[in-house]
Amino acid sequence: MEDVMETVSLFQYSLVYNAFSFTFATMAAATLFLWLGRSQVSPNYKTAVTISGLVCAIAAYHYWRIFESWEAAYIVKDGAIAVSGYAFNDAYRYVDWLLTVPLLLIELVLVMRLSREETVSKSVKLGSAAALMIVLGYPGEIATDIPTRALWGTLSAIPFLYIVWELFSGLGASIERQPESVRELVKKARLLTFASWGFYPIVYMAPYANISGASAETAIQIGYTIADLVAKAVVGVLIWLIAVRKSEAEAEKA
Repeated sequence: MEDVMETVSLFQYSLVYNAFSFTFATMAAATLFLWLGRSQVSPNYKTAVTISGLVCAIAAYHYWRIFESWEAAYIVKDGAIAVSGYAFNDAYRYVDWLLTVPLLLIELVLVMRLSREETVSKSVKLGSAAALMIVLGYPGEIATDIPTRALWGTLSAIPFLYIVWELFSGLGASIERQPESVRELVKKARLLTFASWGFYPIVYMAPYANISGASAETAIQIGYTIADLVAKAVVGVLIWLIAVRKSEAEAEKA
């Protein structure tokens, strides 16, 4: 990471700096919105919305720490960038993902209100696969050579493919049993989850495309940040909207 720090430009530093700041604010705002919005959903969906807010709260904390680490790693003086001597700690991301990625899948399962047995089964399977995916991806993220990065990236892709299969095959029949007013929203939440998660491997493979040094670091930080915004804040609001509509539909039937 030290070589990257030595070659980062002022533009690259500012771009990443502002992206981290914006994401922290967005995650914090999404947390408040989701937790305050719990009052608009029935008790059946409060847990799903609470977990959505928790995901954004955890992400907000870690983005604040990432922001502080990025700021501490560099000294901006007279329009130039110098290394401060403190290494940028990107491990915060993987700590965040280890906590939030399983919860992202669990909130989607909970808002569908499946049977107790199916909810527990799918939550355990998807949550475990998500945690395994993150654990396997980390050694490749910190690797200094492409073969090692590729090896761990390939291993991490195995639970990722299982999750994709579960989202589109395992949950497919369950989605069709959802109320018509939310069926398309659930499909959109599932698609956004897949699309944002599919963006992570693309960013992970940035060094494969002959992008190195500061360019690779900038691409990785911005790419992961965009994916986080979609997977957590945007999907979280969708979960809340699904919960609201299902609550209304069930109230009309009562």
